[in-house]
Amino acid sequence: MANSKIQHNKLLGLYRTQVITLINSAFLYFCTMKKIIFNLFAILFIAATIQAQESGGPEIATETELAKQAQNPIAAMISVPFQNNTTYEIGETHNFTQNILNFQPVWPLSFEKFNVITRAIIPIVSQPNLAGGENDNGLGDMNLTAFFSPNKPSAVTWGIGPVLQFPTATASNLGSQKFGIGPSLVVIATQDKWVYGFLINNIWTLDDLRTEKKMILQPIVNYNLEKAWYLVSAPIWQANWNMSDGNQWLMPLGGGIGKIFRIGKMPININAHMYYNAKMQDPNWGRWQSRFQIQFMFPK
Repeated sequence: MANSKIQHNKLLGLYRTQVITLINSAFLYFCTMKKIIFNLFAILFIAATIQAQESGGPEIATETELAKQAQNPIAAMISVPFQNNTTYEIGETHNFTQNILNFQPVWPLSFEKFNVITRAIIPIVSQPNLAGGENDNGLGDMNLTAFFSPNKPSAVTWGIGPVLQFPTATASNLGSQKFGIGPSLVVIATQDKWVYGFLINNIWTLDDLRTEKKMILQPIVNYNLEKAWYLVSAPIWQANWNMSDGNQWLMPLGGGIGKIFRIGKMPININAHMYYNAKMQDPNWGRWQSRFQIQFMFPK
């Protein structure tokens, strides 16, 4: 009886130790990610304050013009978007949630006859554990695209270039952890209050070109309203060519609303979307997803 009690107390102590370790790990991770995101936002708001204190000169562009630039993935403008994507009701029991916060800095390089628009996507992923337990949190694979685009103003503009995938995922279920490469193309048209077009890329991993074969196709439709409000639909359609026929596509449908405003002289673009996954690669994937984006803009 005494031995059973001692063994029980040992197991209870071990359990408590594991729980405390798990809580501490989760707390440290949360604090680390919170500090990273907070510091990024702090830097941008300091930049906004500096711009607000600059003296003189007319506004660089109207909010309507800025909205059209924000809606163009290859606008020759430095910008720093934070895009949060959440998918709900994942799994057979529909009680899991995936969250991906994308840090997406855009940096243009201008030359005599063309621009090179560099766009990075650094995902911070919270991936559900469908077997039960807490979500797995960490970095996903980073993407970097360099669009070569003519710098002559036109109603229809385009950009083409390579997309690179870097194996930055901190766990195997947060990304492939493989280096990948492929082509990318974007075409954007501007007509009165409309900005529309598409972005497409395809990535192959370089180990044997079979670990990952995936494509992203993003149709882009924006309609600009009064007072810098706009309607937007920009779903991200994903294809996994390694899946069986009929299960290769994830195709959300929907849209949202956005607005341009200023802090001092810094323009900021915010928008919110809701999408319904009309076609899915996995029948247990969530049907609904939301997107919220804040974009800090640094026009010339």
